[in-house]
Amino acid sequence: MSIHATAIVAEGAVIPASCMVGPFCTIGANVVLGEECELVSHVVLDGHTTMGKGNKVYSFACLGIAPQDLKYAGQPTRVEIGDGNTIREYVTISRGTIGGGGVTRLGSGNLIMAYVHIGHDSQIGNECILPNGATLAGHVTVEDYVTLSANAPVHQFCKVGRYAYVGGGTTITQDVLPYSLTSIERNNHAYGVNKVGLQRRGFTAEQVRELSTAMRALVSGKHNTTQALEIINDMIAQGAGGEHVKYLAEFVAASERGVIK
Repeated sequence: MSIHATAIVAEGAVIPASCMVGPFCTIGANVVLGEECELVSHVVLDGHTTMGKGNKVYSFACLGIAPQDLKYAGQPTRVEIGDGNTIREYVTISRGTIGGGGVTRLGSGNLIMAYVHIGHDSQIGNECILPNGATLAGHVTVEDYVTLSANAPVHQFCKVGRYAYVGGGTTITQDVLPYSLTSIERNNHAYGVNKVGLQRRGFTAEQVRELSTAMRALVSGKHNTTQALEIINDMIAQGAGGEHVKYLAEFVAASERGVIK
């Protein structure tokens, strides 16, 4: 086991021999690390924090810290982190709250860039990119394969759908449509399908075409949400929408805050 002499590791912490703990790191008693994790330097791991294998955490990141919630009273809530994440400098991930389910989760294969904040009870999926300064208030859900751009704040209880791309500086106060492009440059509106991102993820031309047709019904401004859903469900009934179009319709129908159109 490689633990620098200046690191402070509380009794009870679980650190496999394959891990590397750099200078001036602080690890609490209820922290459990997976195999082959690396803490570069000055990393703080606190609370009941569990981390999978192969994660790399850079300097001055603080994970598992108490939530920024005035109702929090020291309950043993958690942070759970999957495998193979890169967590860059000054990232903060707050542990959950009793009222929000008690767990903040980060999946696997994510790139969390510098100065990102992931608030209490947020749920982040797999293979997402959260660039510098992205800020997730409490109770935010980010589904798989999402890219948020720099300095994009997300309001509490919002949901960002899978494969969505959010432009830099875009303020999110409603749910972001899966597969969509949403940007402040379009007055914080969705304006189509994330074609490049979908192609990079192996979507076929037919799948992209079907999603584009469905997305036009939602974002063209000619229909309200109920009317757009009727058009999309007609597509599905006629066999013109695959699994991704069905998920888009389900996401919109289930939205509690409304979707950005």
